[in-house]
Amino acid sequence: MRLSSLADYAVVLMTAAARHCGHAAVDAAGKRRIGRSNARALSEETGIPLPTAQKLVSKLSSAGLIESVRGAGGGFRLARPPAAISMADIIEAVEGPMAMTCCADDARDDCALETQCHVKPHMAHVNNAVRGALDNVTLASLNQEARI
Repeated sequence: MRLSSLADYAVVLMTAAARHCGHAAVDAAGKRRIGRSNARALSEETGIPLPTAQKLVSKLSSAGLIESVRGAGGGFRLARPPAAISMADIIEAVEGPMAMTCCADDARDDCALETQCHVKPHMAHVNNAVRGALDNVTLASLNQEARI
């Protein structure tokens, strides 16, 4: 099993965004502001090509993981705290619902072995275990582990 490049890039992008967007800061006027970023800055920091970063920002925004910030110095910020966004959330924002096999995906019915398969009844358990493991890895933990 391997993540697509786009899903991998989304995790890298969101981890970088969490380092910048999840923290409150005080501006020169003494006003508290939540950090924000933009696709160009994250592209430069991570090495992800700008068109790919822009595409990911759009997908992550549609999934409700980041939100646009209007006005001077606009961009985007995380929609939830880094501890409340999991790798599973990010991967599903890019790839759609997780399904390790076609029989674990309720929307698909294209398995040639389905009528004689003895594994199908167990694939939901396997799929849930993998998704559960990815649910337990948050942006906060990814950034914490990167600092070690």
